[in-house]
Amino acid sequence: MGFKEIKKKKWFNIATNIYVLVLTVFLVWMIFFDTNSLLIHLELKKEIKKLEKQQEFLKSEIAKDRKIIERLSDPKELEKFAREQYYLKKKKEEIYLIEYEDSLKLEQDEQD
Repeated sequence: MGFKEIKKKKWFNIATNIYVLVLTVFLVWMIFFDTNSLLIHLELKKEIKKLEKQQEFLKSEIAKDRKIIERLSDPKELEKFAREQYYLKKKKEEIYLIEYEDSLKLEQDEQD
């Protein structure tokens, strides 16, 4: 099959049409090389979804913290929180930490 025979084919005429060539170059440029290319848009959409998920998580954390702040406005609740979280105590008071055997890491568990 020579070049003259290929030139007579219908697809060759379409593929060598100046409009088709310009359109093909334009599409390739827009998809891959342009600063606003399709690939960049897809990456940005992924990032937007990730940030929206993070925003929802942070909103839920803010709601939890607001509840804690409301609860801690009461002096008795504040004292309870300080004792439980920071092991604070009153003067002349002793604190005993009780750990149950199943909550302790034993040397045998670490070796297995």
